[in-house]
Amino acid sequence: MKTLLLNKEEVSRLICMKEVISAVEEAYKAFSSNQVLQPDYIGIHLPPPRGEIDFKLSYCGSNELISMKASSGGFANNLKDHGVPSGMGTILLFDARCCALLCVMEGSLITGLRTGAAGAVSVKALARKNSGKIASIGTGSQARMQIRAISEVMKIEEIHAWNNTPETLSQYKADIEGEFGIPVVMAKSKREAVEQADILITTTRGKGTLVQADWIKPGTHIVAIGTDQQGKQELEPEIFRNAKIVTDSLTQCIEKGETWHPLNKKIITRDEIHGELGEVLLGWIPGRESDQEVTIFDSTGMAIQDNITSEKIYRNAIASETGTFFEFFKS
Repeated sequence: MKTLLLNKEEVSRLICMKEVISAVEEAYKAFSSNQVLQPDYIGIHLPPPRGEIDFKLSYCGSNELISMKASSGGFANNLKDHGVPSGMGTILLFDARCCALLCVMEGSLITGLRTGAAGAVSVKALARKNSGKIASIGTGSQARMQIRAISEVMKIEEIHAWNNTPETLSQYKADIEGEFGIPVVMAKSKREAVEQADILITTTRGKGTLVQADWIKPGTHIVAIGTDQQGKQELEPEIFRNAKIVTDSLTQCIEKGETWHPLNKKIITRDEIHGELGEVLLGWIPGRESDQEVTIFDSTGMAIQDNITSEKIYRNAIASETGTFFEFFKS
């Protein structure tokens, strides 16, 4: 059996954001309906100045595929010393019927796309229908990806953005307004941005409270992206009191997501977590039930998102005869 090799440029041509949003919706439904086997991911932290590498694995019964993603980050000296990016990703896709390797594809773009799509899926399910203003705490590549995805599912009237570096914030404004034509207001403080939000997006590597509870207005939908392991935090735990809390994976979020913090401080109990986004999409539990409730989507990221997104890319590659085939062994 031959294995397909896809580089980053090929991957970028083989899928659009609308397809990724659809794939992520499928992934959440499959996960919450017990069609997925997804072990805890493994991370290796290497001695400074190097960073970490994580391995995420999933099996999906609906497509009979196994995916494994290796994703690295924090290697600050990579470009200077090795001529490669500070973070990289690779996805291996296996045929679960025989475990033959079907495809090796560049994975860092997929990670960015499917994480952005996750925010968009949560907005469709949980944000107020008349939402127009977005606050973005963080203005890096994932903050941009969130806008790219959310603009596919709603009309964004304006964005109130904050970054502690004025030059970075100014570049974000230029990039977003240039690509999407959406007005960007450069907030002088986090509070100034958050108080405007119908939808609040946090995409930092924060390790403490960045957003305080009394800044959140009724009816806000919060897309919490940055916290995906112990030690990270963006939201004051008090925000979770009386909010509707929806997770991507309940197990992951109570162990390493933003939800861990209010649980640890006993502000909420596990029974007060509303459920998983897949359950909302399946109609098993309600989404937003009033224009006044605060909804929180805690996204830690799941291997099944990579699985179903990379499947679509692989199928599109076969259909369009894109990529390079090679053989590990002759049958």
